[in-house]
Amino acid sequence: MSNETDRVPVLQLDSVRKSFGSVKALAEGSLTVHPGSIHALVGENGAGKSTLIKVVAGLHRRDSGAFRFRGQDVDFTNTAEAKDAGIAVIYQEPTLFPDLSVTENIFMGRQPLGSGRRIDKQAMLRETRQIFARLGVDLDPQRSAQGLSIADQQIIEIAKAISLDAHLLIMDEPTAALSGTEVERLFAVARSLRDEGRGIVFISHRFDEVFSLCDMITVMRDGSYVATRPTAETDSQELVRMMVGREVDELYPKTETTIGDVVLEVRNLHSAGNFHDVSFEVRSGEIVGLAGLVGAGRSEIARAVFGVDGYDSGTVRLLGSQIPQKKPQAAIAAGMALIPEDRRQQGLVIASSVAQNIAAAIRDRLSRSGILTTAAENRASQMWARKLQVKTNALSMHASTMSGGNQQKVAIAKWLATEPRLLIIDEPTRGIDVGTKAEVHRLLSELAGEGMAILMVSSELPEVLGMADRVLVVREGRINAELDRSEATPEAVMYAATEDRAPREAGKERV
Repeated sequence: MSNETDRVPVLQLDSVRKSFGSVKALAEGSLTVHPGSIHALVGENGAGKSTLIKVVAGLHRRDSGAFRFRGQDVDFTNTAEAKDAGIAVIYQEPTLFPDLSVTENIFMGRQPLGSGRRIDKQAMLRETRQIFARLGVDLDPQRSAQGLSIADQQIIEIAKAISLDAHLLIMDEPTAALSGTEVERLFAVARSLRDEGRGIVFISHRFDEVFSLCDMITVMRDGSYVATRPTAETDSQELVRMMVGREVDELYPKTETTIGDVVLEVRNLHSAGNFHDVSFEVRSGEIVGLAGLVGAGRSEIARAVFGVDGYDSGTVRLLGSQIPQKKPQAAIAAGMALIPEDRRQQGLVIASSVAQNIAAAIRDRLSRSGILTTAAENRASQMWARKLQVKTNALSMHASTMSGGNQQKVAIAKWLATEPRLLIIDEPTRGIDVGTKAEVHRLLSELAGEGMAILMVSSELPEVLGMADRVLVVREGRINAELDRSEATPEAVMYAATEDRAPREAGKERV
């Protein structure tokens, strides 16, 4: 590249906005990446990183703001246009054609033609070997992609980007499934690409990797740009403060309760590849938050406790009685309820009415001689719909026609109708508006005040800090820290989620 080109950012986004209906995914996304640099993009779950990258990759079109690539204004309408311009995205889990060879995957859809307009397989093979040699990678270009490790699949995606002469590579959580040796190889490849003058965006929650690999860091929060810092001029504590700088305010109407006896006791729960040696308790009147990064194993732990998924070893006890694994009905009968993360796919029957959904978990109790009438459903659901302030004109209204917040209220009402002693709620306020969030939080606080034990899984750090009496921080399938409410600062939780050990002294003030 010429010196003039080097001075022009390879990517420049200024005040990019993107909404999906009433949901504002990007309020103000800005990112400038220069050739010959590795630029980290960090932020909490839901900070807007993925939406920003999807705009760059052509998956989404921005609503407003400036988007320049290599000094030119662009407006990609699909991913093919972004690829043709020189943008490549390497995802955490690449998608290859397993029955094709490594070389065929690299050149899929653009195979060079030789004489007689036949595919020139030798030319493809030569170029693949040259790319692997440049990258210092020892991979057989002729072997099948079937059975390749995630690390090798990512290398193939990078080789594809090089063969396309991509000027910008975006690596989205590329190390999540890699071993230490594989991470080092990936970093060596990334550095060699940087040295060739390419721009790289590196998205990661792992601070040690960010500081080891990246030249610049941009922080996002709540769909907006916060700041950009040279890596050498910042540290992990400053990054954490920028990532979580929000107030815990009236959205979290937490009231003090009397913590009672142990309701849930989990001991040495282990599931290969999901979580390891998990032990904790939840008492009556207590809200225990399961915090951590996406993919840390929080939902897997909750599903195993409830009996949706199995596990290899360990025990789950409710009120002193052991709950058999992979038997949700036994868990429900014992007094346990689970409100899943995906309310539309797992929590509700979208095509059914409000009354049918609320009564679904207590059908056996309501039916007479095996017959369940609409009148019985309405009677049972009316109280809960009123208590949760479900905004609907009639109990016969289909759940599919309701807002996300009202759908979540119906999902909660469905399980409260079972009168559980333990409520497990996964992402209680995901995708709902601020007002409804406050209503859900108020309800959880009231339930705890009435003596219910609550295990709350949440990716929203302010929600965890605002509502939990204790916080269990899950990192890579293990409980890496247990923090009392007074100890659970944003810094302490974030350190525990990203580092091997959480410093007990991290953060003295609540944010």
